[in-house]
Amino acid sequence: MTHYDVFNGDADGLCALHQLRLVEAIDSVLVTGVKRDIALLERVPVESASSVTVLDVSLDKNRGPLLELLARDVPVTYFDHHYAGEIPSHPALSVHIDPAPDRCTSLLVDEALRGRCRPWAVVGAFGDGMEAAARSAAAPLGLAEADLMRLRELGICLNYNGYGERVADLHFAPDALYRRMQAFGDPFAFMAEDDAFATLSAGFADDMARARELAPRLEDERHGLYVLPAEAWARRISGVLANEVAHGAPERAHALLTERPDGGFVVSVRAPRATGEGADALCRQFPTGGGRKGAAGINVLAEADYDLFVERFLAAF
Repeated sequence: MTHYDVFNGDADGLCALHQLRLVEAIDSVLVTGVKRDIALLERVPVESASSVTVLDVSLDKNRGPLLELLARDVPVTYFDHHYAGEIPSHPALSVHIDPAPDRCTSLLVDEALRGRCRPWAVVGAFGDGMEAAARSAAAPLGLAEADLMRLRELGICLNYNGYGERVADLHFAPDALYRRMQAFGDPFAFMAEDDAFATLSAGFADDMARARELAPRLEDERHGLYVLPAEAWARRISGVLANEVAHGAPERAHALLTERPDGGFVVSVRAPRATGEGADALCRQFPTGGGRKGAAGINVLAEADYDLFVERFLAAF
């Protein structure tokens, strides 16, 4: 029988799992993928699973496989901050879910661990675009501003690595990146001693230089909408760029539409920072859409639905 760790391949998922396993090391099978690959629980073979930990993927999007595991009384521990819908009641299910806009999975794990791996929780929160929450969590650490900015840079780079249409778009497969992080209780040591950080930092700088040359397709006092080309660099940078433009204009809602090689778009939406609400409600109006109140997305938006999306985006904010 086998334990499975199921986690989102972005900074929040990586840092959430890393905290847990620093405290409680378990020989587990890793189940993950690119950030938007969230239907992960279906990959866990029900017959061989002795227990499962799920981090940073929506319960609502994984409800069927979860219910199959619970029907066999497989213990499942679930940490997440996305829309969950109705949460099943079962003695084998332990739930730590909070969709509040200032919560992320790394912070929920940090709470459960009573801050034992707090620097990694800060990295995860920064990576998920939660600047204020990350700084608040970091306050007891007494870090100098320069060190805090180093943790922020690491979080952004880890998050940047999660975006892509497929794992081949990424600098590192998320499970391989997690394995490289495993040896480091200290994120500063990871940055100094593992060349993965240098690779991600250089790739991020190059991709962002291209992204910053893009002009918005639509812009007014309350909205900003960008369309990115169907290229690997654009797929990698879309989420981090969405966070950057959101922080740069907190009164606006933002949408980044990245063209897919086979047609249509991948969509990232950020609600206005001032309110932090509405992104998930907008995206759930479309098939493959979901996320959380402040940041959400649509995995496949058909080209024929572009005008409808723009109309609903303008109406939502």
